[in-house]
Amino acid sequence: MIERTLYDSEHLAFADSFRRFIDKEIAPHHAQWEEQGYVDRAVWARAGDNGFLCMTLPEEYGGAGADLRYSMAQMEEIARAGCSGIGFGLHSEIVAPYILHYGTEEQKRRYLPRLASGEMVGAIAMTEPGAGSDLQGVKTTAQLSAGGSHYVVNGSKTFITNGWHADLVIVVAKTDPAAGAKGTSLLLVERGMPGFEKGQRLKKVGMKAQDTSELFFNDVKVPAGNLLGGPAMQGKGFVCLMEQLPWERLQIAISAVASAQAAIDETVAYVQQRKAFGQPVAAFQNTRFTLAQAQTEVQVARVFVDKCCELLQAKQLDTATASMAKFWTTDLQCKVIDDCVQLHGGYGYMWEYPIARAWADARVQRIYGGTNEIMKEVITRAMGLPAR
Repeated sequence: MIERTLYDSEHLAFADSFRRFIDKEIAPHHAQWEEQGYVDRAVWARAGDNGFLCMTLPEEYGGAGADLRYSMAQMEEIARAGCSGIGFGLHSEIVAPYILHYGTEEQKRRYLPRLASGEMVGAIAMTEPGAGSDLQGVKTTAQLSAGGSHYVVNGSKTFITNGWHADLVIVVAKTDPAAGAKGTSLLLVERGMPGFEKGQRLKKVGMKAQDTSELFFNDVKVPAGNLLGGPAMQGKGFVCLMEQLPWERLQIAISAVASAQAAIDETVAYVQQRKAFGQPVAAFQNTRFTLAQAQTEVQVARVFVDKCCELLQAKQLDTATASMAKFWTTDLQCKVIDDCVQLHGGYGYMWEYPIARAWADARVQRIYGGTNEIMKEVITRAMGLPAR
């Protein structure tokens, strides 16, 4: 196996610490959270108390000023444990960075420390019933009032991770519907604003413990000061979204590789103790060759993703490369875990076995963050291939 160079001893020590947190605070409760459809809110506060939220934020905003590799290690540990209900990554490395990179100083000081402590849970509302990977198709509107004191937001969002728990939602809306992508803005909508309602928690095929919900906006009056970045950022929301998507897609790739490796490790242990025709399943050539191929492909994927992580650290990761990582690793994740289910036989289809839950959890990876078909479109454009 190729030795990894992405992490140094401090990152590995952190990963070990966070693994213990998972073993104590998350893993024992995850099955119950899957039954109820959401994680207990208390785990957010405990994570905040232990400094496991928004670690890369500057200390002045409640973070630890850590480099991104700490977040990467955390994502790997969550994926390794199969604790798919935990929405820390989106909260810490999507919602908080939007505010840090584009928010006004007042917005940063109002929200970031509360996100870092776990007092507030963050979500971002992009997807709508009629607009998924095509963000230019968003129909939610935010019209500035005659006096300019507030925006009136109308529309609905769906498939919103952390949506049911969310205290703060970054809402993608059209402040100028006639301007296309240039009319898109980002607004900070808080729990309790009149007209902002949360729909049912959606029942999914996998990731059953992750609260995913519908959000509805009916004449919600959002103060003008809650336009992310202030007046100068009106109409620039689409640019912000495009700038942040490479990191979002790389996060998906990181978890895909870690999940696939965990599935292999789980299966290697299983086939050595499970017997068929008087011998361990591991003794059959098909088993060994299937696992050899899976391990080879996951090793190749890990080297590529680690390189992408290094490029991101150096601010050199481009959209096309991030798209390659997202589509390739999530396709591979589904293939590897499906092969591992097969090697488990009938037990691989039983929910009590981790491999079955990993199989169900994996499927959405090829859909969110932009479908893998959209990833291929992004790549072809970077190759200079014209779209029809």
